[in-house]
Amino acid sequence: MVSKNQIKLITSLHQKKFRQVNNLFIAEGVKVINELLNSNFELENIFATETLFPAIPKEKFNLIGENDLKKISALTVPNNCLAVFKIPEFKSIRESGLIIALDDIRDPGNLGTILRLCDWFGIEQVICSEQTVDIYNPKVVQATMGSIARVNVAYRDLETYIKTTNIPVFGTFMDGENIYKTNLPKQGIIVMGNEANGISSNIETLTKNRLTIPRFGNLQQIESLNVATATAIILSEFCRNN
Repeated sequence: MVSKNQIKLITSLHQKKFRQVNNLFIAEGVKVINELLNSNFELENIFATETLFPAIPKEKFNLIGENDLKKISALTVPNNCLAVFKIPEFKSIRESGLIIALDDIRDPGNLGTILRLCDWFGIEQVICSEQTVDIYNPKVVQATMGSIARVNVAYRDLETYIKTTNIPVFGTFMDGENIYKTNLPKQGIIVMGNEANGISSNIETLTKNRLTIPRFGNLQQIESLNVATATAIILSEFCRNN
């Protein structure tokens, strides 16, 4: 059973300000929840419409009806379970290997997909600008499909961070060097820009290594790639080269 106070708390976690106040976030679906249970995330409660997660202490498992799950779910079509986890402290950034830097990514699906890509390609560090969507947004958590448990994400003033780093900074631009013909290093910061506007002008001036993903075909009328798609191509090339 879920109480009125629990419903009020959980639905408030759909919003960033209440996630920050309560230091809690929600995850939905067996796969995502299992991934988080098998990580360092600390569980508060699980609410499910059937008996799941037998290893969870009874005091943290709540069997509820479908109507109650609909009341607390952030999904249009609710899954069969929802869990509340504590937000961990952000780990410090280790400047080794490849780092993805996200400049004002606004779409939760894009951020979640990028975290999955980082997980796939072994990228352990992601730095988000302060304007980038919150990684504990329910839609982001859902889109990561558990990769949020394995990728270290930190929010920083991106301009200040890049100014103080000693490792090379890469970004994608229409007039950049062909990524397929470039000798790519094992270490560097790869900046991915906003869905509509690309990399912001203040970050662009700090990006010394300009890359482009060339267009193929006869028409070549498409203006840009989706940022998550572009991230997949770029990470594939960096990893293939190394």
